Amino acid sequence: MNDDSTRKVVIGGIGGGLGSALAWQLRAEGHPVAGIARRSTKRDAFAQANPDVPLFAADALDADAWATAFKQCQEALEGVDGYVHTIGNIALKPAHLMKEEEFRSVLDANLTSAFIALRTALEPMRRQKRGTIVFVSSVAARSGLANHEAIAAAKAGIEGMVRAAAATYVNFGVRVNAVAPGLMDTPAAGPLLANDTMRKVSASMHPQGRIGDPEEVASLIRWLLSDQANWVTGQVWSMDGGMSRILPKPKV
Repeated sequence: MNDDSTRKVVIGGIGGGLGSALAWQLRAEGHPVAGIARRSTKRDAFAQANPDVPLFAADALDADAWATAFKQCQEALEGVDGYVHTIGNIALKPAHLMKEEEFRSVLDANLTSAFIALRTALEPMRRQKRGTIVFVSSVAARSGLANHEAIAAAKAGIEGMVRAAAATYVNFGVRVNAVAPGLMDTPAAGPLLANDTMRKVSASMHPQGRIGDPEEVASLIRWLLSDQANWVTGQVWSMDGGMSRILPKPKV
C-alpha cells in the first residue's frame, strides 16, 4: 500500500485467483488478512499454502452465514478496516439461448452476493466511522461485448450500487469503489482460455494484445485500500489493457 498504516482486510472469495493474489500482496506488506470462501477445495488449497491466515466458510448468498463468517474474520483480526469482494462467476451465452434461471444465477452470484457483502461490511464500518470497500466489476459493464448480456447486467448493477453506496455512507467515513478488469488469467477464466486458439482470440480483444494478470489488478485494489486513496470514493477503475477506451486495431 506504500504507506505507514496497517490495514486489517477481509477478502471474500479469498481462494480464487484474484483473492489469493491480493492476500499475498497485502501480507507481504504486513497487513493482516482474513478470508471467506465457499468451496472447500479452494479454501483448503489456500489454507495449505497460507496456514496462518484465518479462513471461514460461508455461502455468499446466505446472508446469516455470511454475517457469521464476517464476524469471525473481524474477531480473528481484532477489527476490520477494509473489505474486498472478489466473488462472482462468468457465464457467456446470448440472451435468446439463456433461460431465466441461468440469468438469475448470474445476477445472484455477482450482484446479490455483492449487496449482502456490502450490507454486512457496513455494520462495523458505520459504527467506527471509517472503512473502505472494494468490489470487482468488469469491462463488460460498459463495453458492448457479444454474448455478455447477463454478466454485463450484473456488473453494471455493481457499479451503480458502488456509486450510490459511496454517496450514502460518505459521512460515515466509508469509501466504496470498484475495479473493472478485462479478462484475467485465473481459474475462473479457464473455460475461456482452454487452448491456444481461445487464448489468442481473447488476448486479441484487448488493445495491448494480452490477458491480464491477477497480480496487476490486485495492486490496484491494494492502492484503493490505502491512505493514498483517501480522497477516492464512488469510482470504478478500469484495468483492461485499453479495452474499454481504445478502439481495436484494424485487421489488415
